[in-house]
Amino acid sequence: MTRRVLILLLACLCACQQTAPETEISTALPEEVSMSKAVLQDKIKGGWAGQVIGVTFGGPTEFRFNGTMINDYQPISWYDGYIRKTMEENPGLYDDLYMDLTFVDVFEREGLDAPIESHARAYANAEYILWHANQAGRYNILNGIMPPESGHWLNNPHADDIDFQIEADFSGLMSPGMPNTAAAIGDGIGHIMNYGDGWYGGVYVGAMYALAFVSDDIRFVVTEALKAIPEQSTFYQCINDVIQWHRQYPNDWKQTWFEIQKKWSDEVGCPDGVFAAFNIDAKLNAAYIALGLLYGNGDFTQTMEISTRAGQDSDCNPSSAGGILGTMIGYSKIPEYWKMGLADAEDIDFKYTTMSLNDVYAMGFKHALQVIERNGGTVSDDSVTIKVQRPEPVRLEQSFEGHFPVEKRPIHEELKDEYTFEFEGIGFVLMGSSEPVKQSSRDYRGEYAATAELYIDGQKAETVKLPASYIKRRHELFWKYQLSPGKHTVRIKQIGANPEFRVRMTQLIVYQDKPAAAR
Repeated sequence: MTRRVLILLLACLCACQQTAPETEISTALPEEVSMSKAVLQDKIKGGWAGQVIGVTFGGPTEFRFNGTMINDYQPISWYDGYIRKTMEENPGLYDDLYMDLTFVDVFEREGLDAPIESHARAYANAEYILWHANQAGRYNILNGIMPPESGHWLNNPHADDIDFQIEADFSGLMSPGMPNTAAAIGDGIGHIMNYGDGWYGGVYVGAMYALAFVSDDIRFVVTEALKAIPEQSTFYQCINDVIQWHRQYPNDWKQTWFEIQKKWSDEVGCPDGVFAAFNIDAKLNAAYIALGLLYGNGDFTQTMEISTRAGQDSDCNPSSAGGILGTMIGYSKIPEYWKMGLADAEDIDFKYTTMSLNDVYAMGFKHALQVIERNGGTVSDDSVTIKVQRPEPVRLEQSFEGHFPVEKRPIHEELKDEYTFEFEGIGFVLMGSSEPVKQSSRDYRGEYAATAELYIDGQKAETVKLPASYIKRRHELFWKYQLSPGKHTVRIKQIGANPEFRVRMTQLIVYQDKPAAAR
């Protein structure tokens, strides 16, 4: 054998070894899967417990590492009793749990056919503080704009944000082996606060949960669940890129992280993230979930570490990743290190609820049995048989198509009687807040709301209420998209101002029909 032939053979062998792991992924789902009720309940417990572990672990780093990873040399705390301590001292951290439980509670009270209006009103009238798509959706509902319009991007500048993605766990945990059912359960609920990629984040996470019940191959679950998303969507393209980069760099999650940053870190919708390192976009943070699952490769510790160290929403991302992996391996196989002190916290009610983890374990099991039977499966005294579904893509919808931010203009003025500004483009968002003068806006729970009128090019576009209550606030003051290209004049007029309250304008975002570099 010549030296040249030997070198070629060695090169081929190395290439085969690098790509071999991906060929091991199963390409087919069984028609049905049977398991004992004990195993099913263990998986449901693992899903909920994994979420609690992930959000607790990542909590101290949430949005403190934006556009950068958390380097290996920086320790992240974990110790016996940490979960209970966090649940008691920082209960607001668990928003991606108690938000889920709002919808779980409605199903418990009204059954699986509970109307979307019940979910919407329960969420909109809850006492918890909300942000981004959730708060924008809440404001819409409280002011007569019901789902799906409450989540639509024309009514909600945060439509592509992460909100439903972090709340969709319940849909997959209710639907063992049934990703299409999970998507159907989450359709109406997801459109309470999101649309397009924001909705797809919840569809994808729900599908991964559902498939984790019937597959023990995490790479298969990550890849197969993506079939629930339309290929034309930017969400699909982003996650598909992560899967391909994992194949290209199978042993280097940081290289894939850099590739994600280079291609997918631009923010278009969320006003807080436009031209900023902060990014709460669903697809970017879903990419970090997939990153943790793929490179964690079934190892709970590595999955927690990577999905957290990727940054941005670094408590919700390990919560989703931990819940999905916890479902796959079951509560009993989550390493004891990660369950330290968990039992001491399982009877603590989550804030704003009357439900503890132990309650949710039981409720989730009950709902899963109902969904299994409703979808052609069978339930006996000690086992279940699940009719497994192959993921089918949901409908295509995309937010902010043809809209590109080109300017973020500081304003920092109070709205007195009137305020006028001009811009050139096809849309704008005016950021700001309505607030009491002598009290923290986060503490104010009164009913006062400023009234303001919006005029665009001399035509009245809308009259809005701007509540000073932080719970009822309008997340942005005004916005309008899909205007005709060109120069526009915007006038805002306050009606009946109250000197004890003020309306602060902070920044103006301007959209064009082409990116700034293309103009």
